[in-house]
Amino acid sequence: MKAFRMEGPEAASVAEVPEVAAPVGEALLRVKMVGMCGTDLNTFRGRNAMVTFPRIPGHEVAAEVVEGGGAFAAGTLVTISPYTSCGKCASCRRGRANACQFNETMGVQRDGAMTEYISVPVEKLYAAKLSIQELCLVEPLTVGFHAAARGRVNAEDTVAVFGCGGVGLGAIASAAFRGAETIAIDMDDAKLEIARKAGAKHLIHSKNEDLHERLSAITGGHGPDVMIEAIGLPQTFRAAVEEVAFTGRVVYIGYAKEPVAYETRLFVQKELDVMGSRNALPEDFREVIRMLEAGRFPVEDAVSAVVPLTEAGRMLGEWSAAPAKFTKIMVEI
Repeated sequence: MKAFRMEGPEAASVAEVPEVAAPVGEALLRVKMVGMCGTDLNTFRGRNAMVTFPRIPGHEVAAEVVEGGGAFAAGTLVTISPYTSCGKCASCRRGRANACQFNETMGVQRDGAMTEYISVPVEKLYAAKLSIQELCLVEPLTVGFHAAARGRVNAEDTVAVFGCGGVGLGAIASAAFRGAETIAIDMDDAKLEIARKAGAKHLIHSKNEDLHERLSAITGGHGPDVMIEAIGLPQTFRAAVEEVAFTGRVVYIGYAKEPVAYETRLFVQKELDVMGSRNALPEDFREVIRMLEAGRFPVEDAVSAVVPLTEAGRMLGEWSAAPAKFTKIMVEI
């Protein structure tokens, strides 16, 4: 069968790979479409330390059940949770398998879904009354939804989100879906407009506007109750702590690529809750599906391009050359 495979940094092509068979407890799926994310871009650039080559990428999946789907009949359209969990580490024992110490995500530590067929444990399947593109958006949106859940976002909160890429849009959509007053922060007008359609009440272009002054004006001088960082820059890591309200919550999704220096007195003086957020739990998948089924997300605006499998390498090259140009690229299998 055909697969899109990365052989090394900036070296990728469509290759012939062995067909798959589903063992007991797994479903054989015919892949319909796969979304590409920042992880795939970093792999293409050779900057993903968790990836060894060759690697088939892809973990944002829309697929059709072929056989072995248990309660999911053949022909059912599904998306999947792409993570593994050991069941034995400290995270798994606490019921937080999303942060399993030994997790292997499809397309990262193991081969992914950018191929004609895959085999997936039945418990990882999620069916929904959604289009193919919407099913592809479920997993990336769950990452932001999980961050909002970590931040205990509720309808009484004002929530500010740094970054309006795929993950940041998930956090914005989740906060708005929970009834919170939501603020989107970015330096790209087009992405801020998509954030508005995803539920952001306030937009801040942080290159053209004073971030502190705008946040103070919006929140009556208190600062947001929750700050969610979905970029991974030292300056936004610091700003989250500086701008959040006293006794507020800070949630980090992004990875800073260099050490971050803090004024640590703010942690104590504000008595902050500072949290990391990783991957997603089953309840996050179910909540995203409810949101998408309710038509509460601008799917067409969020998808920058849809290309066939043979064009995946070219699109990664274009994305690498102009990362701000794209929000979400999807590949038809």
